[in-house]
Amino acid sequence: MKMMSVTELRAALADALDAVENDAEELVITRAGHEPMVVVSLAEYEALKETDYLLRSPAMAERLRRSIEQDRAGRGTVRELVDPDDESGRGAA
Repeated sequence: MKMMSVTELRAALADALDAVENDAEELVITRAGHEPMVVVSLAEYEALKETDYLLRSPAMAERLRRSIEQDRAGRGTVRELVDPDDESGRGAA
């Protein structure tokens, strides 16, 4: 996780945002007298929100944990993804 002051950010905004995007790493921005802020890509933010949603339910968290254990033990099931808009029935390309 990279940290920089708001003054440093002003001087190198484009480069800082490129680094967040290219390195998939958070950027913490500090300001005197204020809470630090975090910049992440939209994809990373959406993934964090989805994970938070899924783990909020203890039952769902346990189901996910068991599924991960099964997959790591080689007992996972490979399934073909199906596009519901694909009327040919051939699945996703």
